[in-house]
Amino acid sequence: MSPELGRFALALACVFALAQAILPLRGAQKRDRRLMALAPGLAVGQLLALVAAFACLVNAAVTDDFSVANIVENSAVSKPLLYKITGVWGNHEGSILLWALILGICGAAVAGFGRNLPSALRARVIAVLGGVAAGFELFCLTTSDPFDRVWPAPLDGQGMNPLLQDPGLAFHPPVLYTGYVGFAVPFAFAIAALIEGRVDAAWGRWVRPWAVAAWSFLTLGIAMGSWWSYYVLGWGGYWFWDPVENASLIPWLSGTALMHSAIVVEKREALKIWTVLLAIGTFSFSLSGTFLVRSGILNSVHAFAQDPARGIFILALLGVVIGGSLVLFAWRAPSLTTGGLFAPVSREGALVLNNVLLCSLCAVVLTGTMYPPFMSLLFGKTISVGKPFFDAATIPLAIPLFIFMGFGPMLPWKRAQLWPVMKRLWAAALATLVAFSVSIFGLSGVLPILCATAAVWVIGSSVTDIAGRIALFKAPLAQSFQRARNLPRAVFGTAMAHAGVGVTVLGLAAMSQAQHRIVEVHVGQTEHMAGYDWTLTGVKMAPGPNYMAMEGTIEIRRHGHLVTVMHPSKRSFNAQNQTTTDVAIHTNGLSDLYGVIGDKHGTDADPTYVLRLHYNPLAPWMWFGALIMAFGGALSLSDRRMRVGAPRRAPLAGTVAAQ
Repeated sequence: MSPELGRFALALACVFALAQAILPLRGAQKRDRRLMALAPGLAVGQLLALVAAFACLVNAAVTDDFSVANIVENSAVSKPLLYKITGVWGNHEGSILLWALILGICGAAVAGFGRNLPSALRARVIAVLGGVAAGFELFCLTTSDPFDRVWPAPLDGQGMNPLLQDPGLAFHPPVLYTGYVGFAVPFAFAIAALIEGRVDAAWGRWVRPWAVAAWSFLTLGIAMGSWWSYYVLGWGGYWFWDPVENASLIPWLSGTALMHSAIVVEKREALKIWTVLLAIGTFSFSLSGTFLVRSGILNSVHAFAQDPARGIFILALLGVVIGGSLVLFAWRAPSLTTGGLFAPVSREGALVLNNVLLCSLCAVVLTGTMYPPFMSLLFGKTISVGKPFFDAATIPLAIPLFIFMGFGPMLPWKRAQLWPVMKRLWAAALATLVAFSVSIFGLSGVLPILCATAAVWVIGSSVTDIAGRIALFKAPLAQSFQRARNLPRAVFGTAMAHAGVGVTVLGLAAMSQAQHRIVEVHVGQTEHMAGYDWTLTGVKMAPGPNYMAMEGTIEIRRHGHLVTVMHPSKRSFNAQNQTTTDVAIHTNGLSDLYGVIGDKHGTDADPTYVLRLHYNPLAPWMWFGALIMAFGGALSLSDRRMRVGAPRRAPLAGTVAAQ
């Protein structure tokens, strides 16, 4: 499988994508069934060509084909096989090819799972996906060719960035990109609806599963990146408001709003124009994140490339996709009919408030992320916007969001009364009051106390909602169990996702009380922190596959009893002349004991070592909550109502819908 074959396959995929973007769209416009019928085949053909191209690049990496510039720059003979494979997407060119591959999978998925869609709508959706895919494939072929040759071929490569030689980051990009790219499908549905001039309940039913799937993957991807930061960088933190971290949080916030507004479209045929705009905005944020990471505008540990040509190409692609979609929105959105009316106090009203708060959070994060580069570009001033700003600006918006998350799922549609809902939530309110009392004595700081209290409210209201639906403690246990079995999975999924938010927020609030120390100790010396005795009992050199590690042994005792023995290490990669940390973490599910070994000082006869020691309460809950959220999304997708049974569309006035 030569690189030339891979480049040919990539070029063939681009041809398929261009045909996919033009022919089905033309067929839908002319009501030509033959042209519309080409859409699924072209999408599958593009995917097969992309799979072949990606397989060629993986083969070049595994076989150490150093005639390929990408392999020379990012691999080496001594590199472990796992990282030779995963390193394919650990660089700029490979990551763009992976993006195109996932976009091809999305197009083929719509072709395969969209058989119940009207022919014209399916053709338009697949055509839009083909147009976006063609842009990325042209980007690969012109300024980011992963198959570029180098001559003469060196005997060995330069190796990958040591920070990327980790299982967490190896699998983090594909999951994150699946979330990013997955929002291309709601975007395509939005563009198709604008072209057709029609958004209805069936459209909302078709869009929502794709939005939920993309959101679930993006949630997992962000959590994996946060976990990688926590245990690889050795700083003891999990989120640093890094611009590239924010670039993934922004579409997550707008995507969350999209999921909820699509429910209103499906149930009440309201918020149509807003939902279409959210679908466009969410994918636009995903594309903008790509531009920020790969244009060289942002300086970040995550950034891949600083090539102006690449940045200009992506900027042009952004202009076409985002600018074109917004122009189409401005032209066609007024023609969309308005939906049903509803009272402010109703399920719809709660979802509107949810959207307002989520989009406000999104705007705050976007402003804080983009303000420094714009100030530098316009006025030549270098400024930084960090944790103090984001905490102060986002938490006051997040707490009301958490409060209304408890009420929203229990409110009836169209019109509701608050008092009956509040009576159903008395148990959650009692648990929240207890949590507030405990937090006052257990936490320091107003914001952590409020966040912990709000988190318990979210969890308690989610549990109360399910308990009320199955009549727990109000009916015989067997009857409650039967009602639970008959309850739609989407109801459980929603409750789990909301509870997962609460679990994550509890972890975040508790982590504000974390303790840490940086000490310089001799072997055998003991430090006391957080009620534990930390003793460095030894240090040795340990060779790795392509590095040399200085490995420490730390015994941790509590009241004289051994709790655990940790082995943090510091790795030196000679090929890259770079060092990394290998953090040692001991967890019991409620807290983490976290140790990092740093530099060696003194003489060989009397050495000292720098240790970073952390006690992080409820740290695992941050990632447990994310897993619960993602599982809640997957559980909702497994609900048959999310996959089939969309209401049939009535023909447009004066036309006969193509079926």
